[in-house]
Amino acid sequence: MKISDKVKALSERAVLDISEQFKKIDEIAEVNTEKVLDSFHRHRVSDGCFAGTTGYGYNDKGRDTLDRIYADIMGAPSALVRTGFVNGTHAITCALFAVVRPGQTLLSVSGLPYDTIRGTIGITGEYRGSLKDYGVRYSQLELNGDGSPDHEAITRVIREENVGAVLVQRSRGYSARRALTVKEIGEICDTVRGVDKGVNVFVDNCYGEFVEIAEPGDVGADLMAGSLIKNPGGGIAPMGGYVAGREDLVEAAAFRLTTPGIGGECGATLDVNRLLYQGVFFAPHTVAQAMKTAVFCARLLELLGYKATPGYMDVRSDIVQMVELGSPELLERFCMGIQAGAPIDSFVTPVAWDMPGYEHQVIMAAGAFIQGASIELSADGPMREPYSAFLQGGLTFESGKLGIMLAASYLEQKDEI
Repeated sequence: MKISDKVKALSERAVLDISEQFKKIDEIAEVNTEKVLDSFHRHRVSDGCFAGTTGYGYNDKGRDTLDRIYADIMGAPSALVRTGFVNGTHAITCALFAVVRPGQTLLSVSGLPYDTIRGTIGITGEYRGSLKDYGVRYSQLELNGDGSPDHEAITRVIREENVGAVLVQRSRGYSARRALTVKEIGEICDTVRGVDKGVNVFVDNCYGEFVEIAEPGDVGADLMAGSLIKNPGGGIAPMGGYVAGREDLVEAAAFRLTTPGIGGECGATLDVNRLLYQGVFFAPHTVAQAMKTAVFCARLLELLGYKATPGYMDVRSDIVQMVELGSPELLERFCMGIQAGAPIDSFVTPVAWDMPGYEHQVIMAAGAFIQGASIELSADGPMREPYSAFLQGGLTFESGKLGIMLAASYLEQKDEI
């Protein structure tokens, strides 16, 4: 690894600076590990839960028990954990169709949603089968200047429009805003309930699971969704996604995933149940490793003179770390360094390309054991100003730290690469 002496020296200082943050991260991981263990014990997880099913997948003990475990973890009455969700966007799409009806308005209260969700809603493209195609209107509110929800505007729009559901995106996506905390999500729920108890609150929970000791279901969210190859899969789940929340809404999402009248009753698990159980068992620890990697990245890049958001001392509610690099060349070099430090495909050079679902070309560095797994160390970003890299993941802090150091060296030694 071509790690410069300057980066090595600054890394030593960074590690000292972030020691208190690491202590807080470890405390959260311990509480969340206890939560997972308690649920495993309550639902009597045994070796028999690891046996998969074929065909229709009726009476799959492991699948159905895992649903109940996810419901516990997410603070929800019900959950649907399925390998049939091809990604987080698919799980979110099924959830959105569950919470809003034709003729109603979907109100985003956290600004413009993540790129791949825009096609689902109908913000971009004219896709057959989008919410817009089914007669669902869309309205959007921006966050306040400090990144907090605009409760006055939320109240006004719900009173003025036929809002069926409120969309809350917990993570920043490809934006400079901070992630919303679980406390802030709870405050949104309270505001919505105070105006109209019939409006559903849906949370895109991607990148946020296990970062705090509470989840959106604990503070009143009606439904949430996420990907198993991000936080809750612990770097072990090979595919899939989850939906968790109110029973009727989870069932409606299941009907969208499969077919009305069948929903979650079908769906063979083949041989993946054990991996899904292991993944969620490891998830609190793995998320802690990703958080440590992000905090280290923030401090090291700050010491090198770059703007990192969140800062290393800031409160976090997702695993995403943004680094503003300022030019396409530096964004490319940062991603080159992350890729070079990966355990898989370290010899590959990432290049920007037209990814499906994105408005701009995107460059992605991801040398992962599971293709596209954002809980493994990865960095990506759209090729647009201010040319920011969005880093997430790190199965171990040790490997994540080395990857960040190598990326920093690529920035510092650009003329030698």
